[in-house]
Amino acid sequence: MEKKSSKIFFLRLLCILFMNPLVSCQLDYKFYDDTCPSLTKIVRLGVWSAVANETRMAASLLRLHFHDCLVNGCDASVLLDDTSTTKGEKNALPNRNSARGFEVIDNIKANVEKACPSIVSCADILTLAARDAVFLAGGPFWPVPLGRRDSLTASESAANQQLPSPIEPLENIIGKFTSKGLDIQDVVVLSGGHTIGFAQCSTFKTRLFNFSSTGQPDPALDASFLESLQSICPNQVDSDTNLAPLDSATTYKFDNAYYTNLLNNSGLLQSDQALTGDNKTASMVLNYSKYPYLFNKDFGASMVNMASLGVLTGNDGEIRKNCRVVN
Repeated sequence: MEKKSSKIFFLRLLCILFMNPLVSCQLDYKFYDDTCPSLTKIVRLGVWSAVANETRMAASLLRLHFHDCLVNGCDASVLLDDTSTTKGEKNALPNRNSARGFEVIDNIKANVEKACPSIVSCADILTLAARDAVFLAGGPFWPVPLGRRDSLTASESAANQQLPSPIEPLENIIGKFTSKGLDIQDVVVLSGGHTIGFAQCSTFKTRLFNFSSTGQPDPALDASFLESLQSICPNQVDSDTNLAPLDSATTYKFDNAYYTNLLNNSGLLQSDQALTGDNKTASMVLNYSKYPYLFNKDFGASMVNMASLGVLTGNDGEIRKNCRVVN
């Protein structure tokens, strides 16, 4: 008994001393090894099938995970449908008519439930799906600690308040990250997720025609890049939902070209280009543009940091049977 207690104490000590401080010691890399050994294969197959059907889905799954974790933690609250008594996150301004991939998670969850009923949380499935989506797009692969549980509620107002906006000043965005326990490096690294995916014209159109109410384009925009964007997003309301690639150089490939684009004044979103206007973030942008392996390594580490925010473990929350509704 004394030997067992000593071992437990030693393991906890290792957890405190050597693990990333943001990673909950209640999460475990082998959490489902005995209860759902086929989990990672099921998730990977589901993501592969979805991305093979639509390449853009890789970015959508990554964004869905980000939008889940930045609002009260990684608890799958973003997946909940509205009810008669609760306004969830799906219709919050940053998600309305733009968050995608819900059906992909539904399909994966259904297959996981067949193999391991009531064992695996939607939060863990979404976390794994985001990792696999990045890997399938040519990005890094990183180990994911598991054991998250699902929330019992969601909040539209929390999503509106806590998710960064593409037109928000950089200091505000950094503040939103640091308030969660992330740091300025996480801001720069996770912004690099914009190496894949698309944005609606409404999120950056003011940069093209009326930047800061000047009636002129954003002077920081490269001239040829500006011309290209104005052809995609003409100055009329019906172009608001048109899509432009976040990384026009390698649109569907997860790489470090995003940072090179920023150095060339070709960042699509105002919040992206702002990273070059601050000495601390600009030096990181330069490093990641030069060293792709450094970006890949740091991206995996920051994703683990983010995926550990506000997690529910133990007896908190629940394991949803259907990701869209509480049990």
